Amino acid sequence: MDRFRPIYRTVSWTAATLLASDPPWELQAEALAEVYRFRVEASSSGDCPGLVEVKRVRALAQRALIRRWEEDLGSPSAGLATVEAIRPHLSRWVKQRRGTLSFRLMQVLTGHGCFGRYLHRIARREMTPSCHECGAPSDTARHTLIKCSAWGPQRHSLAAIVGRDLSLPSVINAMIDSERCWKEMVLFCENVMTQKEAAERERENSTADPLRRRRRRLRYGQLLLPP
Repeated sequence: MDRFRPIYRTVSWTAATLLASDPPWELQAEALAEVYRFRVEASSSGDCPGLVEVKRVRALAQRALIRRWEEDLGSPSAGLATVEAIRPHLSRWVKQRRGTLSFRLMQVLTGHGCFGRYLHRIARREMTPSCHECGAPSDTARHTLIKCSAWGPQRHSLAAIVGRDLSLPSVINAMIDSERCWKEMVLFCENVMTQKEAAERERENSTADPLRRRRRRLRYGQLLLPP
């Protein structure tokens, strides 16, 4: 799995912070400043705000933060698929504590991973963006999740738990609502992406592809450079 970490690192900052439920720092600072101002103003007037009142102001500041964040996500410069999937459920996504974001789940949620289109356009390790499993002209996370015939059994199991609509926004909604749906999505991603990664490793080790041969020579040449 370590060899695919560089792919994960290319996920846009917008998508990464969104998946991690980590609002932009400037919005967090504004929320903290609002609570601080309330405390200062209350103290200067001789009042000592109680815990309940402080919690109320903090909750209002948090809601304002989420509204601002949702507005900012209306025109993302990157990570569009991830943003479109989570933005309609942003408040619930930030509050949810259903499960962990595994490495392979992240690949499917972001489209940055072992997909023909990504390996061709970004990683430059494939000659075409086509799907090696079913022959479709473009292999994307959406294609893998919804269309690729190679993953029919895994998709059937997922749909039985999550529902027939496997568009990413619907899957995200189901994952937030149900821990069982979250686990089933993780299982789908683990099963499918493990096989896609294994197939990609086999292609990487093949000498038939001149692009791969060139990249392998460059990689090994770098390893052999003197310190």
